[in-house]
Amino acid sequence: MTEFIEKRVSNVRNDVLSGITVALALVPEAVAFAFVAGVDPLVGLYAAFMVGLITSVFGGRPGMISGATGALAVVMVSLVAEGNAMGMEDENLGLYYLFATVILMGIIQMLAGVLKLGKFVRLIPHPVMMGFVNGLAIVIFLSQLGMFKKTVGGEKVWLQGNQLFLMIGLVTLTMLIMWGLPQIKQAKKLPEALIAILVVSTIAIVAHLDVATVGSFIRDGGGEGLKGGFPTPNLETFTKVPFTIETIKFILPYALILAAIGLIESLMTLNLIDDLTETRGNTNRECIAQGSANVVTGLFGGMGGCAMIGQSIINIKGGGRGRLSGIVAAVMLLMFILFGSSYIEQVPIAALVGVMFMVVIGTFAWSSFRILNKIPKTDLFVLILVSSLTVIFDLAIAVIAGVIVSALVFSWENATRIRARKRMKDDGTKIYEIWGPLFFGSIATFNEKFDVKNDPVSVEIDFVESRVSDHSALEAIFNIVEKYEAAGKQIHLKHLSEECKELLYKSSPKFREVIVEDIDDPRYHLAANPESFTKGLFEK
Repeated sequence: MTEFIEKRVSNVRNDVLSGITVALALVPEAVAFAFVAGVDPLVGLYAAFMVGLITSVFGGRPGMISGATGALAVVMVSLVAEGNAMGMEDENLGLYYLFATVILMGIIQMLAGVLKLGKFVRLIPHPVMMGFVNGLAIVIFLSQLGMFKKTVGGEKVWLQGNQLFLMIGLVTLTMLIMWGLPQIKQAKKLPEALIAILVVSTIAIVAHLDVATVGSFIRDGGGEGLKGGFPTPNLETFTKVPFTIETIKFILPYALILAAIGLIESLMTLNLIDDLTETRGNTNRECIAQGSANVVTGLFGGMGGCAMIGQSIINIKGGGRGRLSGIVAAVMLLMFILFGSSYIEQVPIAALVGVMFMVVIGTFAWSSFRILNKIPKTDLFVLILVSSLTVIFDLAIAVIAGVIVSALVFSWENATRIRARKRMKDDGTKIYEIWGPLFFGSIATFNEKFDVKNDPVSVEIDFVESRVSDHSALEAIFNIVEKYEAAGKQIHLKHLSEECKELLYKSSPKFREVIVEDIDDPRYHLAANPESFTKGLFEK
């Protein structure tokens, strides 16, 4: 019992410390993504708080962090701009259209969870997962490069001279602390990211270094500061946005795109955290939680969000495993907004950039370089394609393209695997023994195996080593039977599955004479337990 209590207390400590670190890293990210979307920083910060809190409490993956993300922000910017253009008298109408879209987006995500669509993330191939991880690591890295710029005359220019060297020095120091602490035996359990932020912040404040801080970053972007009140329901959305068919036509496409991007990024991050922690999350529960969080966020004036791979990895690497880590991160973020804005605004941007660079190093699948010459060229192409599209466009386009290419490659390879072994019986009957999957991709090859004109009057097609997979395959069987009967020849089919026979019987009564019933006919079952699996083997 003592060991159990000590373990639980240890987990609580790790969750709390890791949650504080994540909260610090959330601030500049949420602010930056709010600027990308063209809205006030508090809109991004409120979204990070509400989405992070709700998904941490009700989500399907303890330890995963959610908040305002860049993948959604790049879509929202055109939504806000179009909405503002529609408002003749109210130039902020785009913001209210954004809130309405986020609410609809959440409803769509909840429906995906209720309909149990989250399980389809299992269909994503490993090369797509590796491409997703590498692409996001590159995106995170590129987003941090913007922190090496300052605003001069309303334009962003690269830092130069002492300012640049100072920025690089503090970023390097942060990374060295995070790398070095785990190397010290006595300091292995310390939260290296939090300690690195505190050390670098102390040096910058005590030495009065002229470096960019969280506060200066917000003001450079046009914000007034981090200070804000407790989020309250934004009922103006229902009075500003006309709820008409035209409005639905305008926001529905954006809502569908945002819902798809949010779920894909969340579920793929969930899979990644599953691998890191060697545990299993609940995808459908996560869909419902993400949707609920976005509905609430839209009602309270937030820009919506989804899972954040960078902050999630910071949390996992820092020892955060339970729901408490996400709750602490969200609550601490709110505390920063309400009470600690003056202190958080003094944190150097360089410290947070250093933390994110370490996240990039930990996120990127470096093993992909080692296996370049060891995997099929098609998988290598998919990996590079997904990584590139993630950087150039967005995650949804990249993953969908990767899955489509992988599916086409799989279909093509299986289409070429169908074989027909031919032999003659003593009574002159010609037997075609079919090997390989029979589906839409292999139909043409299947038809080429038969010589209807020159075959004898009696033909038998044996499907014992083949699997009839879809309607196209059934049509191909129906057509080949029609051809042999039109040529005045007798044909029989053997070793078809019960499901296949039932469908052929429904299509035409003549198949009751064509199909030969056999005790060895295959029966396809999904084994729910060892007993049913053994039973299925004996039946076959």
